[in-house]
Amino acid sequence: MAYNSTNPLIVQGDKTVLLEVNNALYEEVRDEISGFAELEKSPEYIHTYRISPLSLWNAASSGLRAEYIIGILERYGKFDLPQNVRADIEDNVKRFGKIRLERHDGELMLVSEDRYLIAEIAANKKVAPYIKDNTNPFRLTIDKGSRGHIKHLLIKLGFPVEDLAGYAEGAHFDLALRHTDCKGNKLHLRDYQIEAADVFYAGGSDKGGCGVIVLPCGAGKTFVGMAVMDRLKSETLILTTNITALRQWKSELIDKTTVPEDCIGEYSGEIKEIKPITISTYQILTHRNDKAGDFPHLDIFNRKDWGIIIYDEVHLLPAPVFRKTAEIQAKRRLGLTATLVREDGMEEDVFSLIGPKKYDMPWKTLEKKGWIASACCTEVRVAMPESLRMQYSISESRQKFRIASENSEKIPIIRKLLERHVSDNVLIIGQYIEQLNIIAEEIKAPIITGKTSNDERIKLYGEFKRGLIKVLIVSKVANFAIDLPDANVAIQISGTFGSRQEEAQRLGRILRPKSGGNRAFFYSVVTAESKEQEFAANRQLFLTEQGYRYYIINSDCIEQYFKGEL
Repeated sequence: MAYNSTNPLIVQGDKTVLLEVNNALYEEVRDEISGFAELEKSPEYIHTYRISPLSLWNAASSGLRAEYIIGILERYGKFDLPQNVRADIEDNVKRFGKIRLERHDGELMLVSEDRYLIAEIAANKKVAPYIKDNTNPFRLTIDKGSRGHIKHLLIKLGFPVEDLAGYAEGAHFDLALRHTDCKGNKLHLRDYQIEAADVFYAGGSDKGGCGVIVLPCGAGKTFVGMAVMDRLKSETLILTTNITALRQWKSELIDKTTVPEDCIGEYSGEIKEIKPITISTYQILTHRNDKAGDFPHLDIFNRKDWGIIIYDEVHLLPAPVFRKTAEIQAKRRLGLTATLVREDGMEEDVFSLIGPKKYDMPWKTLEKKGWIASACCTEVRVAMPESLRMQYSISESRQKFRIASENSEKIPIIRKLLERHVSDNVLIIGQYIEQLNIIAEEIKAPIITGKTSNDERIKLYGEFKRGLIKVLIVSKVANFAIDLPDANVAIQISGTFGSRQEEAQRLGRILRPKSGGNRAFFYSVVTAESKEQEFAANRQLFLTEQGYRYYIINSDCIEQYFKGEL
């Protein structure tokens, strides 16, 4: 077996990939393998990735070939690439596109050059009810209404379908991106935004029209969505995470496109408008009067002849919206997200029902170009007070996490961090409202929670943007779609267990480009030797994959850390 001691990779037969952190090639190799492998563990010296069927299908859909992937693993591997790994990569990459959905003579068909594969699919009991005709050995005629259901079924069976069946054009609506915004500032798409929109649109061909664009928070995903709308010029439905995001989309459309304000509809808990451009929230779409009842607002998908549906923060798509999306596969579908990570493991559902990953830009690449701020990530570990130790010891796992998260010893650390960043614009972000209220009282700072009225939120956000407020405390409402471009410090005091996407979103609150050095600081304050510390390691995985390193310090060393003595 060949051996190269200077290379940083060890590829193992179980398709795990070990990457040495303290290697001169670490960053170069990390960026290469993140296109086709998923990070699982990130301790100090060796990071563990896994090559999975889904990671390979997403790689194939974005244009990576098996030869390229294998070449990367061979070039940077310490040892020879295991033969079974090579075969698995070739097989899975080849699987994407091996089965296609096409339209012939008005009929929807599953098509493959492999007749044995067609025979295998036709014989499957779950697929059989959707088949209208199986007399042709190379194609199956499928019920027209089953397009999404077939794709969802087949990916569960290990057969990702390339959907080339085309899309309805939707009702025409003339809109364009402005050359200047409403304040007279020049507008222009960045190179990666143009590339992302072009890859999705694919010249209007059947190769485009569905899929996910992955860009960091602050990199202008909304602008990419508007660029796609500019290319399609059709009536559009935009789905967002909450009312704040809805209003921000509306504001951006008015500011940066030619869409008249009276042509933009808000469909929320407060207003029910259907206009050529309609913006709604996942909350209202999944609202129902009782658990056994129907979802009365899901008919919004059929209320207009939409040319495209944009799913903002697609990694949060709720199950009822997934089910409805399965029924509307003839509509173009664009997913926007900072991370494809889903804590419920439904990444395959995004792939099959929204579409595969079409475009992904590493966060560090954008940082190097100055499009997002550089960020220093620090985990500050505080001790658990003696008064909580017994209660913590005898509690169940979930309660242990909460006790550790609400540790009152975090408050002195928050004060020290605020003293360090007295001239900065600071967000304090947490999970537990009681904890946030205590901190708000202690440091005399305003607080925004889910119960804060929209008018009060707008007022406080506005004062923060204008510098009238330097510290703002926010609950989980801050995870998504808050446009606070001048925020440059985030102090996370509690979170949703090991949520990787929440960690990414919270860092994203402070990544918009800054003047004066373009630096941002992200602090995560956790209780040492606790369930919270365990979950923190998992929370950091996605950002580690993107190239961020967390400095781990104990609270009693924070002054030395500030002085650069650690």
